[in-house]
Amino acid sequence: MWRFWISFNEIRGDSMSSISRQPDKIGYSIKEAIAATSLGRSTLYRYIGEGTLRVVRIGGRTIIPADALHALIAGADE
Repeated sequence: MWRFWISFNEIRGDSMSSISRQPDKIGYSIKEAIAATSLGRSTLYRYIGEGTLRVVRIGGRTIIPADALHALIAGADE
């Protein structure tokens, strides 16, 4: 989900203004990856178990690097 913050100057169309957004994600939790890909929880865990989807453990969290998630989706048509 992207959150856009628009100032009054941007609504007026001033040339010096810009729409700012949160930085691109570099990693996703399992829950976020499910929402971002529309894949099911079991499907993601199957890909993780098969080694098809790379994950990183940080502390007690499982993080899916954004590039690994993009590669999974890009390769889904193969």
